[in-house]
Amino acid sequence: MPQIIQILGLPFLACILMGSILGYLGIHVLKREVIFIDIALAQIAAVGSIAAHLAFKIHGDSTVAYISALGCVLLAAVFYAVIRNKIFQISLEAVIGISYAIAAAGALFLVGIAPGGHIHVQQILSGSLLWTSWWDIVLSLFVFSAVGACFYIFQKPLNRLSNNYEKAHAEGLKTAMWDFVFYTLLGIVITLAVQIAGIVVVFAFLIIPATISALFSSHWSIRMLISCAAMAVASVAGLLFAYYLDFSIGPAVALLLGVELIIAALCCRQRNLIKLI
Repeated sequence: MPQIIQILGLPFLACILMGSILGYLGIHVLKREVIFIDIALAQIAAVGSIAAHLAFKIHGDSTVAYISALGCVLLAAVFYAVIRNKIFQISLEAVIGISYAIAAAGALFLVGIAPGGHIHVQQILSGSLLWTSWWDIVLSLFVFSAVGACFYIFQKPLNRLSNNYEKAHAEGLKTAMWDFVFYTLLGIVITLAVQIAGIVVVFAFLIIPATISALFSSHWSIRMLISCAAMAVASVAGLLFAYYLDFSIGPAVALLLGVELIIAALCCRQRNLIKLI
């Protein structure tokens, strides 16, 4: 047992910190119907990180690389906030998908000319959750707490937009400004989380617990409790699965989240059938 705690203790803390804030953000994302915003922002952040590696010959987890990645994410936040009220012919989700494709192509191009490019690809996808350090935990706690505080302070306008965007816009809410705030806060979390856990785990934490919660409730507080419970159970099960079967930690956690979603969907369906009877 002490050996398991020594190996998996910090990765577990990282999962809890990331899963808590991403679960809350995931509820917003589902309500706004911008499901792939996470992957798009993560890919844009990757472009900034790889560009910094090429320009300054630095590691992808350095401060300069993080600042470069965050700068690209902030530009994307401005773009997404403005574009929603400027283009009506196509949905915002389509714009997000297009921007992801362009960012992915840019990342692949930069990886092709960067020394050790394959290492960047592996880290972007699967992260380095097993090698989580105390510095990662402290930094995550500080950043995620600050983002959570911002969401608490600005919860009224942000919740109005997530609950009914068209109504909030018609009532005169400055949607572009609050969209920028939302995408910026989301981008800050994703930029840091992807460096620790990779795109696959971050996307799973963002979408799957929020989806599970949506199957059983429409109330924010109850959905958060369900989301946190689903995240915690999947984190423990995924870490133990990876430990005993010598499997990669990130994919294991994402896999167990997927299993939870299937079980939750079956339980929800069974509950609905019982009601019909």
